[in-house]
Amino acid sequence: MRAQGNGQLIGTSAAILDLTQEIERIARSDAKVLITGESGVGKELVANAIHRRSARAQRQMVAVNCAGLPETLLESELFGHVKGSFTGAYRDKQGKLELADGGTMFLDEIGEMTLRMQGLLLRFMETGELQKVGADRAAGRVSVRVIAATNRNLRDMIVQGTFREDLFYRLNVIHLTVPALRERREDIPLLIAHFLTQFTRDNGHVVKGLAPDTMRFLCEYAWPGNVRELENVIERLVVTGRTELVAPEELPSEVRMHQGVGLRPKRERRRTIADDLYKRLLDERESFWTSVYPLYMQREITRGNVRDLVRKGLEEARGNYKIVARLFNMEQRDYKRFLNFLRKHDCQVPFKEYR
Repeated sequence: MRAQGNGQLIGTSAAILDLTQEIERIARSDAKVLITGESGVGKELVANAIHRRSARAQRQMVAVNCAGLPETLLESELFGHVKGSFTGAYRDKQGKLELADGGTMFLDEIGEMTLRMQGLLLRFMETGELQKVGADRAAGRVSVRVIAATNRNLRDMIVQGTFREDLFYRLNVIHLTVPALRERREDIPLLIAHFLTQFTRDNGHVVKGLAPDTMRFLCEYAWPGNVRELENVIERLVVTGRTELVAPEELPSEVRMHQGVGLRPKRERRRTIADDLYKRLLDERESFWTSVYPLYMQREITRGNVRDLVRKGLEEARGNYKIVARLFNMEQRDYKRFLNFLRKHDCQVPFKEYR
């Protein structure tokens, strides 16, 4: 799933055409929508497409990831807070629900919300009243359309007592399921073309396209991370590629292993900490500074783990530390800071053997 600048979803499969028709139909109403589907299928893009076609399109769609914040911060993020309500609350702050007044509120990963937060959200949806953290009365009412998304089975969570049944029925007025990429393979070439155009536009990279066999292998791959994984792979190929047409040998190891691209099979080995961290950096697009650095400084991972992670990055980047920094989702200005960190903590790995 991907949306173009005009909000049109990219794809010609029956699943996408049906979903597009559903979006056109429900956008005319103001009903709440629950979007489900695997991680990486593009649930936020569907929410954005609904908003852009709705009567609320002139106002903004505000998104909050419910899994990205602890309960206390999530409450402040949604409802706002008053000055002095907690340590660090130096001034009054608007919440995202107030910012979305007249528009759409998109609540991603709604299944990760605690029961207490679920109760606060339910009360808001029933009354429209905003009660800021630290305030002794409601600050007023707002009008927002709520669209929620999750990759979890909320009905199972209700049975387990981890999701409120009343909130589920409040959210589940219209239910959309976004299909996995492996269920609509005919959309893969269109998405690849879109991402290639996006990542090769005015950036000086050598890569211009994919060799036919490379395209075939990508179209046959299962894509467990869905469109997000596909986007990451295409960006990686563009950044690290040295020829105009990417050859099958340049595909990431997980794709090559899956397809068996004429390579000698590797002996199976146990996943390492570096493997898990590398997956978070490349597939989940987390930054080195937020997902690796704190673990090392708190001694939850070792110098060896960081070195192994850097080795994996250098292997992918063919020995170019600047590309490693980009693969690890750092800003360009952080490159020197990254090298200084590696030198200071003896985590730097010689790059020449990877070229």
